[in-house]
Amino acid sequence: SDTGMLSLQASCLCGSAPCLLCGCCPSTKNSTISRLLFTFFLFLGTLVSIIMIIPGVEKELHKLPGFCEGSGSVLGVQTHVNCDSFLGHKAVYRMGFAMAAFFFLFAAIMVCVRSSKDPRSAVQNGFWFFKFLVLVGITVGAFYIPDGTFTSVWFYFGVVGSFLFILVQLILLIDFAHSWSQLWLRNAAESNAKGWYAALSIVTFIFYATSIAAIVLLYVYYTKPEGCTEGKVLISINLILCFIVSVVSILPKIQDAQPHSGLLQASLITLYTIYVTWSALANIPTQTCNPTLLVRNSTGSATATQPLTTWWDAPSIVGLVIFILCTLFISIRSSDHPQVNKLMLTEESTAGAGGDAGALEGGLHRAYDNEQDGVAYNYTFFHLCLLLASLYIMMTLTNWYRPDESLQVLTSPWTAVWVKICSSWAGLLLYVWTLVAPLVLPDRDFS
Repeated sequence: SDTGMLSLQASCLCGSAPCLLCGCCPSTKNSTISRLLFTFFLFLGTLVSIIMIIPGVEKELHKLPGFCEGSGSVLGVQTHVNCDSFLGHKAVYRMGFAMAAFFFLFAAIMVCVRSSKDPRSAVQNGFWFFKFLVLVGITVGAFYIPDGTFTSVWFYFGVVGSFLFILVQLILLIDFAHSWSQLWLRNAAESNAKGWYAALSIVTFIFYATSIAAIVLLYVYYTKPEGCTEGKVLISINLILCFIVSVVSILPKIQDAQPHSGLLQASLITLYTIYVTWSALANIPTQTCNPTLLVRNSTGSATATQPLTTWWDAPSIVGLVIFILCTLFISIRSSDHPQVNKLMLTEESTAGAGGDAGALEGGLHRAYDNEQDGVAYNYTFFHLCLLLASLYIMMTLTNWYRPDESLQVLTSPWTAVWVKICSSWAGLLLYVWTLVAPLVLPDRDFS
């Protein structure tokens, strides 16, 4: 029996996800546990990045090879570079690169996996110990990338990835709001109680009230009576667009085509759009129009020894919380919103329900294979989402700042502002499309 136990433990290290969690988890789908473990890897990388950007740790990074010695000479600057101020910044970029490379590798391996009968699905759902070694190996390798143009080029990769992840977040938000609204409306219909309708109205009112309060605060803090034209224009445009979206969501024709669409979804999308607007305004490089810029640079401009890469300002902390919630939601979601499922390449929530019988076979393997007839989610798309998430968190932790050519200062470029604003517009457009699609394409089945 001892040899049996040893072989069982050995198989757990390289076996499937259920084996790792059999002792402490209730009956769970294989697909859900695999997604949660990959998300755990992402959170682990995020935690390492956060530790690296803490000022005390930055000084220790000075000792790493290739981080400061000679990093200026590549750009033709032969002076002694004081790189304390952006060491954490460079470390986070390398950590982001390592996580993105890890998820890109799995996205490439898992192309066109149709069911768990495909041998590659064993790689997706197992070998966790070896996957961890691969991630550690890529991370160590990333810290040996010569500096040169790496930071400036990778900045633009981060910008594009973050733009796409903001859209993914918005799609997930639409899905979440839809499921929430549908659940409460169903409860109201079944129990014949008015309380559910009242709760729906109260939540919608709170979201809209918070949005209006936030817009007022943005006008107060991020604009001045004279000047700051960009800030005023951006806030005003997004305010008008959110109003239009809210009106469209309750038009009679839209309601006929989609009875479940309503103000709850619109209010949540509005709140998220206002957050993205706030995040964009926090990157405006003009100090008079951006109070957070003053906070960030006031420590660094006086003495060069102070780090400039403190990321824990309010927009970044909110961004981190939203990032954690969204990536967890990607891992556990099984939606019944057909359009969102088409966008996110996932099956209907009923997929794999027949696997329950397998869960009861033997008490040890509590997780069961729910993907024998077909995968519950697109493996490649899931890894690409986590790749975008790793780029987004890299940009969030570095405040979308980039070192300028002299390698002495971290600057907030206009690029960050426009990327965030454009992603909020694209997101609103996407939400309007989910509303009007059944009217524009009457032949397609959206039910």
